[in-house]
Amino acid sequence: MDLKQFITIVPDWPQEGVVFKDITTLMDNGEAYHYATDQIVQYAKEKEVDIIVGPEARGFIIGCPVSYALSLGFAPVRKEGKLPRETIKADYGKEYGKDKLTIHKDAIKPGQRVLITDDLLATGGTILATIELVEKLGGVVVGIAFLIELSYLNGREKLDGYDILSLMTF
Repeated sequence: MDLKQFITIVPDWPQEGVVFKDITTLMDNGEAYHYATDQIVQYAKEKEVDIIVGPEARGFIIGCPVSYALSLGFAPVRKEGKLPRETIKADYGKEYGKDKLTIHKDAIKPGQRVLITDDLLATGGTILATIELVEKLGGVVVGIAFLIELSYLNGREKLDGYDILSLMTF
């Protein structure tokens, strides 16, 4: 299935000069969303993952159905102040500024094989911070799965040494 046909291109959003790739039109189509999820599920099976991790909020949209399909747990990575128990944190840069991400201190057990999921690989900042959190807890990142990769932003270069699945590349 050509998933690109389900992505809506929105020029000049959220700011002038940005060409936004809207995944909501993919999610609106049950068959396309199911197909995309199944591709990531197959990848997760091949990687023999123990747990799925996803940064908010679109990493949840991608990772939770994968987690459900595999009967695996899902560990959310959230912005600082959003998780209720003891957390660890990592600073990161994103396309439009800087922020902090956190994960519960007990979310990942040492040695667990982790698949990180997100909607988009752009500059790589969010995923690098997510990797840092997983590895601080002793997890082993065996794969990273995205719906979309924006190759012109070179995020993949920052993830050298990690196995990456991108269902679409722009």
